[in-house]
Amino acid sequence: MLRRRVDPRGAAGRGARWNGKEEEGAAAAAMPNIKIFSGSSHQDLSQKIADRLGLELGKVVTKKFSNQETCVEIGESVRGEDVYIVQSGCGEINDNLMELLIMINACKIASASRVTAVIPCFPYARQDKKDKSRAPISAKLVANMLSVAGADHIITMDLHASQIQGFFDIPVDNLYAEPAVLKWIKENIAEWKNCTIVSPDAGGAKRVTSIADRLNVDFALIHKERKKANEVDRMVLVGDVKDRVAILVDDMADTCGTICHAADKLVSAGATKVYAILTHGIFSGPAISRINNACFEAVVVTNTIPQEDKMKQCPKIQVIDISMILAEAIRRTHNGESVSYLFSHVPL
Repeated sequence: MLRRRVDPRGAAGRGARWNGKEEEGAAAAAMPNIKIFSGSSHQDLSQKIADRLGLELGKVVTKKFSNQETCVEIGESVRGEDVYIVQSGCGEINDNLMELLIMINACKIASASRVTAVIPCFPYARQDKKDKSRAPISAKLVANMLSVAGADHIITMDLHASQIQGFFDIPVDNLYAEPAVLKWIKENIAEWKNCTIVSPDAGGAKRVTSIADRLNVDFALIHKERKKANEVDRMVLVGDVKDRVAILVDDMADTCGTICHAADKLVSAGATKVYAILTHGIFSGPAISRINNACFEAVVVTNTIPQEDKMKQCPKIQVIDISMILAEAIRRTHNGESVSYLFSHVPL
């Protein structure tokens, strides 16, 4: 007598296995495609990122009505897509921030599966704490605005204070220019083994010690006292730079009063050459004339902010391209891979 072998899972179990395969296929088909859009703040960087990823920039038209309201039209379908919007906090900062918020919202209500804001230079990052009575914490306000507009993820670079990541309830990837800076130092400063890495203020001590450790050199820092914003009163050098190359490292330079004062201090303390390496070169107001008159060999910035016009006015300014770091972060985020490799390596 033949006995029929019964599947212990029963009909429901057998069906579940079949349905599981079906669901797996459906998930693979639903893996969202990628779209990259550029805001009007830094088209050149957006194009470099797209070229690096082998993609075309998405069609978007940004214009202003006669009453100066911003209007954004996304020119292609983003339904079910993984959308990345590149907009840096520079130039007309408030207009560019508003444009970014409108673009995020436009993509979100057009059924994009995920919207990531790629903000190489985060706007209002210096207003991150109440340093006096009734001062606003504008960085938190910007974080709230981005979240409310519909951003699902933020990619930024060298935040002024890394605690800003805690202002968001969505994931924030704070990338570092440090690997690209180390590479530049080794390739362009012949006597880098006999240098001192200097922080122009106490706040940047952690950044400077990290670079000094990686290069196995000494570090120093300058203590400054401010009477009011954008004006430095007095500076004290802590550390030794005599007969060495001094490399000033900071996350941003705006009016350049601090780094130019610091350069003078270092030269008077016996430094043979002074370089400045900054992630975000804002260079507003008298910055360019100050750099031209200061004793720098070179002022090196990344292209988180467009620098073409500044480079024409000041031959000392040199630029490190960080588009490949942002492009690799986008690729890894899209594919669900870890981004932490980029904290210590420059993608080839």
